[in-house]
Amino acid sequence: MRPETPARGFQEGEFAARTHKAQALMADQNLDGLLLMSEPDVRYFSGFQTLFWQSPTRPWFLFVPAQGKPVAIIPEIGATLMRQSWIKDIRTWSAPAPADDGISLLTELLLPLAAKQARLGVLKGHETSLRMPLGDWERLTAGLAGLEIADATGLVQGLRMVKSPAEIEKLTHICAIGSDTFARVPEFVAEGSPLEEVFRSFRREALAQGADDVPYLVGSANQGGYGDVISPPSRRPLQAGDVLMLDTGATWDGYFCDFDRNWAIGQADDMARRAYDVLWRATEAGIEAARHGNTCRDLFEAMRAVIAQMDESGGDIGRLGHGLGMQLTEQPSHAAFDETVIEENMVLTLEPSLGYGDGLMMVHEENIVVRADGAELLSTRAAPQLPVI
Repeated sequence: MRPETPARGFQEGEFAARTHKAQALMADQNLDGLLLMSEPDVRYFSGFQTLFWQSPTRPWFLFVPAQGKPVAIIPEIGATLMRQSWIKDIRTWSAPAPADDGISLLTELLLPLAAKQARLGVLKGHETSLRMPLGDWERLTAGLAGLEIADATGLVQGLRMVKSPAEIEKLTHICAIGSDTFARVPEFVAEGSPLEEVFRSFRREALAQGADDVPYLVGSANQGGYGDVISPPSRRPLQAGDVLMLDTGATWDGYFCDFDRNWAIGQADDMARRAYDVLWRATEAGIEAARHGNTCRDLFEAMRAVIAQMDESGGDIGRLGHGLGMQLTEQPSHAAFDETVIEENMVLTLEPSLGYGDGLMMVHEENIVVRADGAELLSTRAAPQLPVI
């Protein structure tokens, strides 16, 4: 039985705690403020949640000072929603305004920092982007002579990697919804089902199970395996001997699940069964390695060692999992290059993959939370043998 549905949103104390942690790190790094521009970063510190971010027309800004509450600099169209958050200082303009899309308001806010040659943190690193026109950024910085722009990527991503109990509760809920949806797949999938219709049926089922949305659903199906995992679905009917994979990123209250499942249609050949077995055991190795004090590289190597039993490349897909939360993929990466130390309350995906046969591949994915005594599954563990529909 699924646990009781959590409350939507967060108490004000959740955002206050996040802000205080950020400000303590800012003090350590001699930062006098943070300027945030991406949807998840703005939402992390404010609770401002809207699909309006899908429009590229308007920029949105949140400033975290060295002390006190954040300041929102946003288009007027978002003022009513932002006033429902814990943010009190909300400065707006009528947008879109290409000649001045919030730049004068930002300049006014940041001029005191520039006057004392302060350091402003902005996210510059991997998995970040400047969500404003480059020309506006150049105009802003030109008007703030003396202000030092420092990289705050590690600070913000480090905070977001470790989840609060309230965040874990939401992630647990959406992973349960995803698990219940996958469990129903054999009821609406059969030989002859067009793959395109399988995708539609899965989305309908996820919504019926309680998901708010299914913004990410990929998969594939072909004889004995599949060639990639990101292509749109075709109208090709499922055939006996196909391996079907579905990978979902469903959401609830702004938090994602992200895991997949594999099935054989009618029958499975020996190579597909072996690939599934290797990946299931690689995931077990990942679950065992996902402990406080190990690194993401350690976790990667544990899974890759099992994958190498069938695929000598060790799963040449770049990484074997990642962080999970308000985004489908977050830092860190389970990869040879990532020495991030695993901490309690990180929520992670384990995503081993391998290649086999004539251009075939298979991917297996689970979602976990790291506890004091090891990993706890958030997704219901996949069957140990390749299921046959």
